[in-house]
Order: sequence, then C-alpha cells, then structure tokens
Amino acid sequence: MPLWLQLETRHGWLWAYNLEHLDLLRRFVQAPLRERAPWYDTGQKMTLVARLPLWIKSAKNRDEILRAITRIRASLVSA
Repeated sequence: MPLWLQLETRHGWLWAYNLEHLDLLRRFVQAPLRERAPWYDTGQKMTLVARLPLWIKSAKNRDEILRAITRIRASLVSA
C-alpha cells in the first residue's frame, strides 16, 4: 500500500501511517525538552522516536519539519 501521508524534504522523506502517527511526530518535534525512557541507555532502544532519523530529531531542523507536518495535514483537509 502506498503511503498517502508523505512529503519530501531536503533531508529525506517525512511520512506517517495515519493522523495519530503524524500527531506523535509533531508533538515530538516541537517539544522543547525530549527526555529519554529509563531503559534507553541499556541498549533497548525500541521506542518509535528512538528509531527516527537524526535529521528529524535535530533541533536545527525543527521549523522545517513542523512546516512539512503542517503541509501534510493540510493536504488531508483539502482532499
């Protein structure tokens, strides 16, 4: 199945499975403080956000990622 919620950025493709996934990405990217789970340093990096590409997690790309998320969400409203 093709992903409908996707947009190419200058760093790579940003995509989400559904609106809940897109909202999770938005909340993570816009969070000023991102705390790690207690088990993160034990090598068990099984959370969704732990597996995100570094360019999404980078604070310097925050505005660009949030604009892309807004464009993806807007494409659903106009469709």
